[in-house]
Amino acid sequence: MEWGTLGAAGPVMTDAPLVTHLPIMLRPDPTRVVIRPFMPADDQAPYAQPDHSRAQRIADRVLGLAGPEVTGQLGHFTESLAEHHRDVSQVLMRRFHDVNGLVIDPGSIDDDRSLLIGAYFSEEYSFEAAALFNPSIVPHPDQTDVAQDAVRFILSLRGVGEGNISSVTFRTGLWSPGSLTIDRPSVQAISPRIKAIPGGAADDPGVRLLCEEAHDLSEVVIFPVTPAQRHGIEDLRLVRFVDDDGVATYLGTYTAFSGGGIRQEIMSTTDFATIDLTALRGPGTDNKGMALFPRKICGRYAMLGRQDHENIWLQMSDDLYAWDAGVKVVEPRFPWEFVQIGNCGSPIEIDEGWLVITHGVGAVRNYCIGACLLDKDDPSKLLARLAEPMIRPDPGDHDGYVPNVLYSCGAMVHQRTLLLPYAIADSFTTFASLPLDQLLSAMEWKMPTS
Repeated sequence: MEWGTLGAAGPVMTDAPLVTHLPIMLRPDPTRVVIRPFMPADDQAPYAQPDHSRAQRIADRVLGLAGPEVTGQLGHFTESLAEHHRDVSQVLMRRFHDVNGLVIDPGSIDDDRSLLIGAYFSEEYSFEAAALFNPSIVPHPDQTDVAQDAVRFILSLRGVGEGNISSVTFRTGLWSPGSLTIDRPSVQAISPRIKAIPGGAADDPGVRLLCEEAHDLSEVVIFPVTPAQRHGIEDLRLVRFVDDDGVATYLGTYTAFSGGGIRQEIMSTTDFATIDLTALRGPGTDNKGMALFPRKICGRYAMLGRQDHENIWLQMSDDLYAWDAGVKVVEPRFPWEFVQIGNCGSPIEIDEGWLVITHGVGAVRNYCIGACLLDKDDPSKLLARLAEPMIRPDPGDHDGYVPNVLYSCGAMVHQRTLLLPYAIADSFTTFASLPLDQLLSAMEWKMPTS
């Protein structure tokens, strides 16, 4: 086999940009806050009191307050929280029940003291104060009253807040070729109810987030709730997965960071009101950047990964939660990807095959965005790839946390046009679009050797 360009003597080279950059920029908003659980640090030796924990001492101090002081303290905190949150009393009472009998001694306590104890074990968290980046995009489950040439979508984003901790936040919008609008996010964010559920492994339970109180998807925030996620939920690669029976589920792989190590987990939901978070397992889950195909291939789940930090690998599995190492399908070939190549989200099914948006790392740790095409029936076969990136960092891409980095966690195709949300400098998010035919004609295609 050899490489050539479809309908041309060589690669399509032009000074004109391949993509159209869209005039929308999403930046972090530190005013967006969520109430999340707070737990004071345990006592340190030699100051530990085994029979009287720090949490219990806090509760005892609240229980020792006189009635008017409890009322005054509670009124101050609930009034402050009500500026940014609905149903504050309900959230604080729920938090009290989370700790009563588990973190502190069980007891029957009047409502005001219960609410105040709940407040002492809660905190406001600005979940996108520092950065809003690494987006992925999927069609919205509700396409009611949308024009035929348009599509309503869900955009997931990685928000970074206090302590450099990452969460997942959402936006919605409407796109038709030539027009893109992002809905204004709500000023509020809900605190989900959290329940343990059986996980991908019997000894590793998952977590269910109950978010039905949200009035708008932008009010839903997936923040770390387990020890494995303690320091961040990173880079959700969202995909609308359609099973063999035609039922659609929104799935998304992401990296859970404990502070000492990483692991791959998966999000699952049908309505974004109930969201399950579950660990993946197996030797194919040891690195970042796993991206699920939007349907089974030959009766099996399929995933792209980057197990060796350098190449794109294809993994197949009968079990959504268990993955082996797989086979290498795309290697660095051009200077802009000599350091490593990886996916920028789940493969997109088009008539010609599986379109994979890629990132390549080159000199001076520049991250560029490219693309390749895999065979539809056998995605271990690479059909075509871009010799030059779709988008390169420019001098303006120094203005952020990590200079010279462009990155995406998922794109979408509608009416033969690609919509690519992508992050700049690990700080903020913008968009580009490109007709599919133009993208495919710019690729080098693998051809039989004559």
